[in-house]
Amino acid sequence: MSATGDVVTGEERLLVDGELRPARSSRTFETINPATEEVLGVVADGGADDLDEAIAAARRAFDHTDWSTNVERRVACLRQLQLALVAHGDELRAMTVAETGSPLSLTYSAQLDTPVESLGWVADLAEGYQWESDLGKASPLGIPSHRWVRREATGVVGAITPWNVPHQINLAKLGPALAAGNTVVLKPAPDTPWCATVLGRVIAEETDIPPGVVNIVPSSDHAIGALLAGDPRVDHVSFTGSTATGKRVMVSAADTLKKVFLELGGKSAFVILDDADLRGACATAAFTVCTHAGQGCAITTRLIVPRRQLDEAVESTARVLGKLPAGDPTDPGTICGPLISARQRDRVEGYIRLAGEEGGTIVTGGGRPDGLERGFFVEPTLIVGVANNARVAQEEIFGPVLVVIPHDGDDDAVALANDSLYGLSGSVWSADRDRAIGVANRIRTGTVGINGGLWFSPDMPFGGYKQSGVGRESGVAGFEEYLETKSIAEPA
Repeated sequence: MSATGDVVTGEERLLVDGELRPARSSRTFETINPATEEVLGVVADGGADDLDEAIAAARRAFDHTDWSTNVERRVACLRQLQLALVAHGDELRAMTVAETGSPLSLTYSAQLDTPVESLGWVADLAEGYQWESDLGKASPLGIPSHRWVRREATGVVGAITPWNVPHQINLAKLGPALAAGNTVVLKPAPDTPWCATVLGRVIAEETDIPPGVVNIVPSSDHAIGALLAGDPRVDHVSFTGSTATGKRVMVSAADTLKKVFLELGGKSAFVILDDADLRGACATAAFTVCTHAGQGCAITTRLIVPRRQLDEAVESTARVLGKLPAGDPTDPGTICGPLISARQRDRVEGYIRLAGEEGGTIVTGGGRPDGLERGFFVEPTLIVGVANNARVAQEEIFGPVLVVIPHDGDDDAVALANDSLYGLSGSVWSADRDRAIGVANRIRTGTVGINGGLWFSPDMPFGGYKQSGVGRESGVAGFEEYLETKSIAEPA
């Protein structure tokens, strides 16, 4: 049921070569409401034969149509898609809450509205982009030549997306890839297939995007992603998900040396310096880790605070966490909804138990909330007393779990923040702007917010250092991930 009591429906069919159809095997799998554990419905369970047809369709559409060269057509289709998705906003909002467990409030930003709005930004970018740059005349090796550089689409893109913010990531890949002139095979996460297949229905029925340009193949089989990454007809793999899976994607892509974009895990630090508004900063850290039950790769999950203010910081953070309980995602006031699945809940609870084994103390939370017998809920949890090298302080938990680590000054705070395999995001708080910027510049991470500043927007590149990924999504840098560079010369 939706927030208004309406029955939530999705799209059962996959999209291949412009046709909405069942899987060739006729198999389906269920999609589950994580807040109620009820079956929402089923979706086509794509297999290797469906994927093969999808890749072949994408290859034909790239090689034998004008999609890759007709910028005007691509821009018009993207704007058409954006308007169609806006028209389906209420339907998409209800379905997103039901399938992802995301709090309703987040659909007015990152879970739905913001990614749909971003299609307009990328269409504008493609329309005004300088596809050729004239470098003028020169005489390399004594040969007078006129030279220019041309940017062209990469080819067939295999897009593999996760379940936590499916619209945002599906569209962050589809929008730039299509705007750049590529064709796409999208393999969505099996936990949130409808968020992709409904998009496929809108593309097929309400846009002029040609057959084969977008293909969407949901599957319960995670091995399908490896097939997509390894197929020689695919020129570029764009993957968002865990670091462990990202490494396997890179291995699968290596045999054909295709381009690879990876947006992977994080264990980001929220650094509070000794002159900051401690209570305000701690409240922000608590709110952030509760958002969508902590299921975000860029969420800050290590709270690094001045040692002499440790007790005050723990007390302040725990007090705010206690006011942000896990609850019904259809309630407009809920911030922390359920985890996506029983498997993910078990994983988070395992880390909470591990914290005790590593010498940590659970200050608040740590269990399942009272009154929510069904649904994959875990209480917002605060852990103190573990070292920065503890597993709960180093490994991505992907739940509403915040670990507090004391620091002994700015240099130590930077060292702690950088003592991680990951480098995706971070936050720095100080009353001194220059001091905060100085610390932010020393943290080895792809994005940093200072005193609550928000970097998330379609024109800002997003991605990580170290094992948080390769390349950037969004912004001009994200658009250019989907382009090749060709240098041309003629006699002058």
